[in-house]
Amino acid sequence: MANEWARKVGQMLRNVRPGLGALATSRLELPRAGLTITSPAFDDGGTIPDRYTQDGEALFPPLEWHGVPAGTKSLALIIEDADAPFPRPLVHAVLHSIPPGLSGIQEGGLSMKQVRQSPLGFKVGRNSMARPGWMAPSPVPGHGPHRYAFQLFAADAVPSFQSPPGRGQLLRTLKGNLLAAARVIGVYQRI
Repeated sequence: MANEWARKVGQMLRNVRPGLGALATSRLELPRAGLTITSPAFDDGGTIPDRYTQDGEALFPPLEWHGVPAGTKSLALIIEDADAPFPRPLVHAVLHSIPPGLSGIQEGGLSMKQVRQSPLGFKVGRNSMARPGWMAPSPVPGHGPHRYAFQLFAADAVPSFQSPPGRGQLLRTLKGNLLAAARVIGVYQRI
């Protein structure tokens, strides 16, 4: 009964989506400058396997990146759902102060409640649930396909925060220091 109700709500909200234009990488219009991000778990525009969603193990998917521009002092990663039924994209994770020598994050490299700095050297900000950590995809049933954008930013500064930042605070802090951006999109839906 609850699943049927959720599916009906999802179908009613089917056209409520912020879209790709509301993503951080779209709004900032930064050059790629050779920066690329990929995932061995899914192709750009391909389906995210259940393993990385709330319907599976909710693991953080593996990511790889290349072409970090010269002068980069830190990287940041923002993961957003461009199709959440809200006015703005739903933020699934915020990572910052990623060492520029790091070339990716392994499967499960970010937990659902990551309060401390990662052993890889990066720090974690707040997702849309106001919690530091990974919020695995869990779209409303019947709402249609959701595009999850894994957005990588190169900056010529290392940000500092008193507490875990949200998406907006991170982008305001790095404004004027961003060198390049790249993204890979994975798709997931619940029927």
